[in-house]
Amino acid sequence: MKAFIIICSLFVSVQVSAQTVLPAAIQIKTALLAAPPELRADATVIGYSPAGKFITLKKGTGALVCLADDPKIKGIKVASYSVKLEPFMARGRQLAEEGKTALQKKEIRDREVKEGKLKIADSPTTLTVYSGKEENYNPSTGELKDGNFRYVVYVPYATLASSGLPAKPSQPGMPWLMYPGTYDAHIMISPPEKE
Repeated sequence: MKAFIIICSLFVSVQVSAQTVLPAAIQIKTALLAAPPELRADATVIGYSPAGKFITLKKGTGALVCLADDPKIKGIKVASYSVKLEPFMARGRQLAEEGKTALQKKEIRDREVKEGKLKIADSPTTLTVYSGKEENYNPSTGELKDGNFRYVVYVPYATLASSGLPAKPSQPGMPWLMYPGTYDAHIMISPPEKE
């Protein structure tokens, strides 16, 4: 019985710590790790309020929007993307706050793009994800060691034929085209993860 109580208390403490929203300054510092150094100063950063809701932590004037790590999800994952993608991404955040699943968000945004209600970028745009393990993250400084990058280049309506890319990678780190022929067609580039 004593062992069961200890295990339960450890589980609860892990759950609570995994949902702790970090101070805005730390969220900003970590989110900016996904952006190229020369674009960080002017980037907008979206993160989380103490209540866990999306908020703008830093209003920028530059070409990038950065997203802070979601404290409800295990591991560390931040992203940066072109401001041209913000209407699409903002709609995704809104749907997430409404409790929609990933599939529901995709279906709703697909429909809204087709209906002309949701605007998408009309030229290639980028998204960069920087992720790593919690044990490699310092929540006091916002630093992440041994993180991994993943790159996405949105190329609306690109096809396998027009891009010359395969539908899946045959080698680690090889570019490939996801959702070919659709408004959210994008080139995925996932370098091998650091061990």
